This record gives sequence, structure tokens and C-alpha cells, in this order.
Amino acid sequence: MSNTALLLGIPHLPASSAQMATQQVSEGLLQFHENGEPKLPQSYELRMVGDWGGANFHRICAWITQEFCDRAGPGSRSSIFSLRDGGMDALLQLANGEADLAIATPAALMRRTLTGAAPFPVAMPQLRALATLPQNDRMVFAIDPKYSITSFEALREQKPAIRLATSTNDGTNFIGFIADHFLEAHGLSEAMIKSWGGSVVRAHRPEQCVALVEEGKADALLQEAIMTPWWRNLIESQKLQPLPAETEALKALQASLGFETNYLPAGFWVNLDEDLPALDFSDFVVFVRNDMPEEVAYLLTWCLVETRQLIEAQYKHIPPARSPLSYPLEPRKMAATPIALHDGARKYYQQAGHLQKEAIITNGQP
Repeated sequence: MSNTALLLGIPHLPASSAQMATQQVSEGLLQFHENGEPKLPQSYELRMVGDWGGANFHRICAWITQEFCDRAGPGSRSSIFSLRDGGMDALLQLANGEADLAIATPAALMRRTLTGAAPFPVAMPQLRALATLPQNDRMVFAIDPKYSITSFEALREQKPAIRLATSTNDGTNFIGFIADHFLEAHGLSEAMIKSWGGSVVRAHRPEQCVALVEEGKADALLQEAIMTPWWRNLIESQKLQPLPAETEALKALQASLGFETNYLPAGFWVNLDEDLPALDFSDFVVFVRNDMPEEVAYLLTWCLVETRQLIEAQYKHIPPARSPLSYPLEPRKMAATPIALHDGARKYYQQAGHLQKEAIITNGQP
């Protein structure tokens, strides 16, 4: 234990004392001010896993830590860990007790965490949700106009030697896992592209894949984060042309992975003349474990909902349709999570009148 931790009186929770420390925290009830604002009397150490360090999850974690520590006991503190891969490690750290909170996307894939269905290597039934944070995103395939290809049917027929940039599919990266399923649903694969004389070049992060196109190392792209300036620049400069996802492929992805169709509206890019069928890749989920003390989960959820204007303000310089965090955040939609809510979160939503019957059914809760 560090000298700082000793001075603050915050246990680091070694395995031998974790149960005792959890019990001590659980016995302390929340205090409520006259205005209804909750406060946790005890000090608490909150360990969170964000993203690679410079994206939306870290920003969200910074917001959470400020609002939570303002309302937790003296000496409370938090830490935000970064990732180097595609996000799987965040949920594994949480499930293993190495972290207390993690964020992951897309929401549709997160239903599979509980059973250990692919891509998740193990079942994580101990995971619970605090909230869904909105992000209206899609996965899109785009190709250099030099090929004169405007459909997947033409792509399969002409078999050009494209160099496709997409995310790594190494068991850690949700984007790469879904991208390969997207290709398969369209009758394509990395092996097939290589048989045409082409290649698939991969990187973990979306902007790294975009950079491969900008640097001339790729001439096709399969990626999400569709609202970013990177995508807009590639499409509106006519460096790439998006292909409409095929109806049967989207139906197959809905059946196999539970992903919906999410059209990009005409005019989203200045040269997008018609609505573009695309694969939904939306929404962030805030995860904790079921053994988090109820009052801690309650306070965290209160912070997420009742101080949401603070995170909204960080994105309001961007039009809502192009923001990497959609706003305004709506409490009833925040309560509609792909897995069961933590009991503390559920109690907050019920008391605040934000929990709809439909949301309870969606969460598989009684």
C-alpha cells in the first residue's frame, strides 16, 4: 500500500481483506441533502477503465470521477486506466475484480457478455449496467472511386485487388470482430480479398485505419466512428465512396449478432444523395459488477443522470447528429440497458420515475 493511501485511510483491498472492506462500505447508508442530492459518508476508491487515453470513454470517466468524488467521503479518489487493444480487456478487468467500472461499445454486442458468446472468451454473469449513453454510430464500407464500384455485388463480380483497412480481429477488438462478420455476411473474407491480389491491413483504432487510407497504404475502409471529421473528409473529398450494405446481409447480422440496420440519411455528407443502409454500431454501456455496494452504484447512477448537462456541454460545439456522444441525454433511454441494471442503479431510476416497464423487460429483470 502506498504512503498516500495510508494517509488517506483508503484500503487498496488485498484479497484477504476485500470482503471485510466491502461489508464496511455497504453498512454506510447514503445521506440526502434537503435538495435530494445524495452523499456517501465513507471514503471510496473507484478504479475505472476508459479507452486508449484520448477518446470519449476517458472523457466520460473524468466526468464521473469529478461528480462522484464531490459526493463521496473525505479522501475519496479514483483512477482511470488506459487500454492498448480493442476494449475486451476493460470488461475482463472488471469481471476479475481488477477494476470497478468500465465502458464498452456497441451496446448490441454487450448482451453477449453474460453468456460468454463470441467474441467474449468467458461468461461474465456478474456484470451489471448503470446506464446506456447515446452514440448514433454505424459501420460502413467505402472504396476508392477509381474502381467504379457502387455495390457489393459489383465488388464480388469484379474482384479488384483492393487494400482494405479495418480493425484488428485478435480477440480483443470489438470493431475487428464485427467487421469480419460484416464481410462474411456480404460473401467476402480476408482470404477472398487476398485471392484477388489484394490485402487487408489492420490497426486497433478507427483513426489509425483512416490514416492508412490517407497515407496511400489502403484504398478501401471498413470502420465505425462515422460521425468524425476523418470520415467526412474522405467521402466529401471523393477519396472514398460508401457502398450501401445489402439487405440480406443486414438481416443475417441481425439474426446472428442482434445488430439493427441504421441508415445514414441523405445529406449526411454533402455528396450522399440517398439514404445509405448501414450496420448500427451505437451506444456506450457503463458497466459495474453485481458486488458493488448498492449505495455506491446508486450514487454513480445519480451522478450520470443528474449531472448529465456537464458532459453534454463538452460536446455542444458539435451538431448532435455529428457528435461522438449524442445529446441531449434522456434518462429513460439511459435506463434501457442491454443487460440487467445493478440494484442500486435500478433503485435510483425507479425512485426518479425514469424506469419504464419496457426497459425492465429489455433488461431481463422481474
